[in-house]
Amino acid sequence: MADHQEATVTLPSAPASVSTARRYVTDVLSEWGLPDDPEAVDAVRLIVSELATNAVQHTRGQSPTFTVDLRLDRGEQLRIGVTDSHPCHPRRMPAAVQRDNGRGLVIIRCLTAEHGGRLCVTPTADGGKTVWIRLPWTPPVR
Repeated sequence: MADHQEATVTLPSAPASVSTARRYVTDVLSEWGLPDDPEAVDAVRLIVSELATNAVQHTRGQSPTFTVDLRLDRGEQLRIGVTDSHPCHPRRMPAAVQRDNGRGLVIIRCLTAEHGGRLCVTPTADGGKTVWIRLPWTPPVR
């Protein structure tokens, strides 16, 4: 098994792509060897869902696709990035009780921190951005 692995998928910015992104990440991580912590795996699924949802909902049609990048440095960290071509960086919105949305970034930050990770946003060369999460990730030894 390689010490460093990468996988990428580009999907249309459409609501159906959120579940496709989640399934893709789950399948790739399963191939790479999921950790024994089902809570961490569920957290990754939810984080990917929220990142993909943000890429679809908040690009307002200015990003026809989004890309999910996975990078695993065995025994160290998992990085998941979602890239779109929209120039605006995500920002935390006040989560009013009566609102049905606007909490995605809060959820991502909380889950990432809860599992010992970090969130960052980096600009892309074409004026878009990538929202990255980094998590400690130690798959089981097989």
